[in-house]
Amino acid sequence: MSTPTEADDSIYYVPESGWYPVFLAFGLMVMVTGLASWLNDTRGGDAGEYTQSLIGLVITGFVLYCWFAKAIAENAQGMNNAMLNRSYVWGMGWFIFSEVWFFLAFFGALFYVRMLVMPWMSGEGGKGITGTYLWPEFQAVWPLVSNPDPAIFENPGQSMAPPELGTGWLTYLPFLNTVILLSSSVTVHFAHGAIHHQERNKIVAWLGITVLLGIIFLGLQILEYYEAVAHMGLTLGSGIYGSTFFLLTGFHGFHVTMGTFILLVQFFRVLKGHFTANDCFGFEAASWYWHFVDVVWVGLFIFVYVL
Repeated sequence: MSTPTEADDSIYYVPESGWYPVFLAFGLMVMVTGLASWLNDTRGGDAGEYTQSLIGLVITGFVLYCWFAKAIAENAQGMNNAMLNRSYVWGMGWFIFSEVWFFLAFFGALFYVRMLVMPWMSGEGGKGITGTYLWPEFQAVWPLVSNPDPAIFENPGQSMAPPELGTGWLTYLPFLNTVILLSSSVTVHFAHGAIHHQERNKIVAWLGITVLLGIIFLGLQILEYYEAVAHMGLTLGSGIYGSTFFLLTGFHGFHVTMGTFILLVQFFRVLKGHFTANDCFGFEAASWYWHFVDVVWVGLFIFVYVL
């Protein structure tokens, strides 16, 4: 049987059929429908919404654990040759490509609202006549804290706009999270370099710091959400500004959660001595994904918070 370092393309390992994709799809369906029910309050605040989401999360996590363990075991047994490794590279590349378009769709919606819809509602452009008649006093100012019809969508108390340049940025949570994520991108790069030099202690240290920074980021984002809802009056029901803010940052937070989980798996693999300089694609794939969520956050910070 070929080992991962052998360029033998005559053998291509095809895993036996399994139920992991089915169970994963089921877990995601349970989790997402529970979240959707909670976000839309279809059950009037029923605790079952949270329970369903939690059950779906547990199912998803357990299936991923089993699936990862099987894939790792196959690689350890020498079943992955050069051809199969190339298919992993292409698969991860296409996955990240699809994620790019996922977030571009949300950025596109934000652009449409800010650059087209709001001017129309304030009476500008060829379609502005509708706004002139329906909301003659509406002003197209972003962040939108004065909704055209507060009776339907309650105005947020204030926005998440940054303070004036100065010492206030040192306590501005989105700025701190930006520094944290960019720093984590550097530390995961150092860990990657340490793998190629087979410096195990440095791998453990840099990768452990990366995971810790990811956890800190998530903790600060939870704190930010608490401040927004409890003290700023900013919720999903606060019109288009509240919706775009929580959807964009929330989906990114979910990706950071998944990335942190994947990096944690790689951390434990490093402790078991799984990676070599020529066989470390599991770590490389996790590193690519982490760099991707870091870049997305830079876009979010600029277009959701600053501009």
